[in-house]
Amino acid sequence: MTGRGVDQVLPYPCDPALLESYVRSARDYVDLAETANGPIPRRVAFPYVWGAALDEFDRMQPDLRIINLETSITRSDDSEPKGINYRMSPENADILKAAAIDCCVLGNNHVLDWGRSGLLDTLATLERLQIKIAGAGRNTAQAGAPAVLKFSPQGRVLVFSFACVTSGVPHSWAAADDLPGVNLLTSISEASALRVAEAIAQIAQPHDRIVVSVHWGPNWGYDIPDAQRYFAHALIERAGVSVIHGHSSHHAKAIEVYRGRLILYGCGDFLDDYEGISGYEEFRGDLVVMYFVDLDSAGNLAALELVPLQIRKFQLLCPSREDIRWVQQMLDRECRKFGSSVALQRDGRLRLSWKEPNRMA
Repeated sequence: MTGRGVDQVLPYPCDPALLESYVRSARDYVDLAETANGPIPRRVAFPYVWGAALDEFDRMQPDLRIINLETSITRSDDSEPKGINYRMSPENADILKAAAIDCCVLGNNHVLDWGRSGLLDTLATLERLQIKIAGAGRNTAQAGAPAVLKFSPQGRVLVFSFACVTSGVPHSWAAADDLPGVNLLTSISEASALRVAEAIAQIAQPHDRIVVSVHWGPNWGYDIPDAQRYFAHALIERAGVSVIHGHSSHHAKAIEVYRGRLILYGCGDFLDDYEGISGYEEFRGDLVVMYFVDLDSAGNLAALELVPLQIRKFQLLCPSREDIRWVQQMLDRECRKFGSSVALQRDGRLRLSWKEPNRMA
């Protein structure tokens, strides 16, 4: 990567200590992005970064908007010894309101980058903004509690969020009875799936829609481990989960429909600051996807529309037809391994098709 005062090319992710020696401030990331794609305006309004995504929200009018917030909202200087630590200034958190975000899942490997004090600041800011949270909290009970979202007078969506050690979350980040932290999964196994299913059963009511959001696996690569499939299938079979919302990969991965329920193994990034950082170009990390999920009255998947966008100058833009086709072909290739396919529509959006039944051998 190149930037102000840097003439050496570094891949991302590289050795954290090496990257830290060059990147000390968010301004350095801006310099890198400008080197790649030209000047970026300063002091923009909060809607700027959402760009074309706001048009898609207006078009689709979703009942709920759920994101994985992979940063801390704090001015804490209690940094974890990671080398790459993310934070957002609390006064900039209104960017989430600009897109009318309903729920932030916090079970991930960056929410405690600035210590437990940073997590407490994050929780306080999201509460001030009246945005529901799941996956982290002031103690075990809050970290494990679902976000409860109403989409009609009688209808509820329960969002459970988990941080898995396979994504690099330290065991020490786990919440305790008197300690803030994340809702930690130490393994993706049949036993852990049973525990999660039991926790859901204790809270869920008839007609609730259940979303399980899990931060798992590495940043790069299309491989879907059998353990992840068994875990997702078990939650669908035993807890009636409607959507498995998987993330950690910096790019979109395969989608599966199992017993009528949706499994997103890796949603990829949506807004990030990697623009201008070299490495892993074959995964096209600049191309991102919006997932519009339509569930029927029984909680089964009725439709899934996917909208490719592109990060450029720290803003979401409409990609070229060629880039949209790249996303379609990649997703179709990966989804066909699990009995699904992705087709390009005339309007440039993508649609998932699937067949039943789909069982593991």
